[in-house]
Amino acid sequence: MKSNIKNIIMILLFFAIGLAGFIYNNASDITSLIIAVVLFALGFVLLIKGGDYFVDGATAVAEKFKVPELLIGATVVSIGTTLPEVMVSAQAAVKGNSGISYGNAIGSIICNVSLIAAITLIAKPAKVKKKPLYFPVAFFFVAAIFYAVNAYVFQNFSLITGIILLCMFVVYMIVNIKQALSPKKDEEPEEAAEEEEKKDIPIYLAIIMLVLGAAIIAFGATLLVDNGTIIASKLGVPDSVIALTVVALGTSLPELVTAITSLIKGHGALSLGNVIGANIFNLVLVSGLAITLKPFPLPEGNYLAGINSSLLVDVPLMFIVMMLLTLPPIIKGKLYRWQGITLIVIYVAFCVFQFALGMS
Repeated sequence: MKSNIKNIIMILLFFAIGLAGFIYNNASDITSLIIAVVLFALGFVLLIKGGDYFVDGATAVAEKFKVPELLIGATVVSIGTTLPEVMVSAQAAVKGNSGISYGNAIGSIICNVSLIAAITLIAKPAKVKKKPLYFPVAFFFVAAIFYAVNAYVFQNFSLITGIILLCMFVVYMIVNIKQALSPKKDEEPEEAAEEEEKKDIPIYLAIIMLVLGAAIIAFGATLLVDNGTIIASKLGVPDSVIALTVVALGTSLPELVTAITSLIKGHGALSLGNVIGANIFNLVLVSGLAITLKPFPLPEGNYLAGINSSLLVDVPLMFIVMMLLTLPPIIKGKLYRWQGITLIVIYVAFCVFQFALGMS
């Protein structure tokens, strides 16, 4: 009981610190490099602690309701870790910055797979159950094809497109909730070694950890992205490169923190489910909300051979990296280290390419 009270006090303390930092960050015109560095460091600490609470809460909920960790990762955890993308894209849409709204979703998907999932695969490749993967993977590619059609054919993201994407989000959640509520006769605990730890966490505390952990992660990501951008600007890094690296990577940090924390705690399925679920939400929730708030045409960008580089590189790469991540476990029921190595190489090449393109 005393340990539970101590945990609640610590969670509330980190939440209060994160909220105060978030309010100061958004209410102040930060011009001092020292203040930016301090807030950047605070954001990093909040991400680490928020990720710790969030994963503990998620796995405890999964154990309590006998829901597979892969499913929890693809729904509840993914919503929490996608909050920064939602905030960044919604704010950008309202301000009329369609480039961030458009690029944040695709960039985050590439980062989630080629960096975050890759780290998970390199560190701990493992067997996975095929069946829980079928629906989320198929749903992602349906949403991605719909998104790509709007980019390639119509070169416009209309209000109807935004509404359809949000409706797809609702459908995805309904199907997953129905799956979660259906009886699981043949499910076994995925990590027996962690069972005792899960049972020690009461359900009320698990929910507090889940909700406030997500909020702490969101506060930390915001501080990291905003102040990382300020630091990069003061060091003379071009805006286009800042958008690619700091913003796209920064809004994906919750997924990275969750993936690493999940690995440390022995919940690899939670990490994989989170990456797949987060990518779905980047398309149907993040993009859907941004487009609905303010529809926009395909943003102008850099060109290669007279073609928008996003259509030539970014969108195809989104499909390629997701196929590299999902096809082997669906076909073989196993994740491999070579997948992670290949994806990391792709991500490094993508960043170098974008940096060179932005500097040209």
